[in-house]
Amino acid sequence: MLAAGWAGAFPVVSGLGPHRSWGLCAAVGYLAAAVAVLVLPRRWARGGSVAVALLGAVLVPLFVLVVGGQGQSEVAVIERSGELLLRDGTPYLAEPRTVAEYTPYLPGMALFGLPRALFGTDGWPARVAGDARLWCAAAFLGCLAAAVLPTRLRRGRPGQLGRPGRPGRAATVTAALPGVLPVAALVASPVVALPLCVSGVDLPLTGLCVLALALAGRARPTAAGWALALACALKWTAWPAVAVAVALLAATGGRRAALRAAVTAAAGTAALVLPSALRSPGPLLQQVFAFPTGRGDLPTPASSPLPGRLLADLGPAGWYAALALLLLAGAAVALSLVRRPPLDTRAAADRLALGLALAFLLAPAGRFGYLALPALLLLLPRLAHLPRAPRPPLLLRLPRLPLLRRTHAPRPHTPRPHTSRPHAPQVVPAP
Repeated sequence: MLAAGWAGAFPVVSGLGPHRSWGLCAAVGYLAAAVAVLVLPRRWARGGSVAVALLGAVLVPLFVLVVGGQGQSEVAVIERSGELLLRDGTPYLAEPRTVAEYTPYLPGMALFGLPRALFGTDGWPARVAGDARLWCAAAFLGCLAAAVLPTRLRRGRPGQLGRPGRPGRAATVTAALPGVLPVAALVASPVVALPLCVSGVDLPLTGLCVLALALAGRARPTAAGWALALACALKWTAWPAVAVAVALLAATGGRRAALRAAVTAAAGTAALVLPSALRSPGPLLQQVFAFPTGRGDLPTPASSPLPGRLLADLGPAGWYAALALLLLAGAAVALSLVRRPPLDTRAAADRLALGLALAFLLAPAGRFGYLALPALLLLLPRLAHLPRAPRPPLLLRLPRLPLLRRTHAPRPHTPRPHTSRPHAPQVVPAP
């Protein structure tokens, strides 16, 4: 009911058409999900309610918005960047004149706009197949499946499938469903359903960050490095995830694994970003870095009254003060990675969520919607039941003060006296 009230408020308070359309459909879907909990049998109530919520808050409004061509401006920006990348080799306009002509994303985001350039806009099948939101949602859900399902299937002992007396493949997949159900409920919630339907631009970044941390927690540094490379090629806000994943691998797998992940992430990001950066370095710096931080030729529409934005509105001194606080917060999080590195995926996601939340709060320009990324980083590993490192007892987690350290003097080595034992007489059997 709370989700239904939240969605029902959008047609009243929002001035954006896509948000109002989503609110109308989602409010009905959430109400139907609440009714399903009361009507369905107890064993089917949770799953049926989540399925109804997914249908009413995600699938139906997404189809309506895609077929009707409604969406936030980010969708058109991604699709235009894909066309420019295919035509000119760079996703950035040389001389943008309006905010809508800016592309505040790194070149990797243009890959989600390539289907629009290939399918065009003639007829609703082409409009549906080329919509960037569908490809962003597919990337997000694919990353979640890759992060969640292997853990759940490993708990079902997939290596023992088919043996007599052991659970079969169907039983193993069924055992994985309870862990997938909370994640599906999160996807159906307004935190994910709204951005998925109206823009979807931040969802691939979130999914890749969760996948990279999950792979790092499974001691797969190369795969984690490639996931980080894809995330870092979408938006530069994903770059702190590299430091967190490297700290996790260094603490659990050693320096060699951490170095392998860092090198893979850096090389993959360079391979995806450098071609466009070398072709149009000026537009990239202006649109990707200066514009989102409020230092571009045009003012950024990201103007929520967050602390960093309020400081930046005081003038140049306030802008530099917000930047100084942002750097101090980043240094504090980096120091925490060195002093107390995360030991599992959940702890790493918490540390990344903390760093990104501080960055969004203290940035000279930002939106309340940016905080959905830290919220998802906090929720997804918990709902997916990603494995955690065993916590030591409380006494072992106390700080190691000098007074608590016990020093043991080395015991003097006293050689044992050598005593010669007489050999037993050899008994020879009589012939």
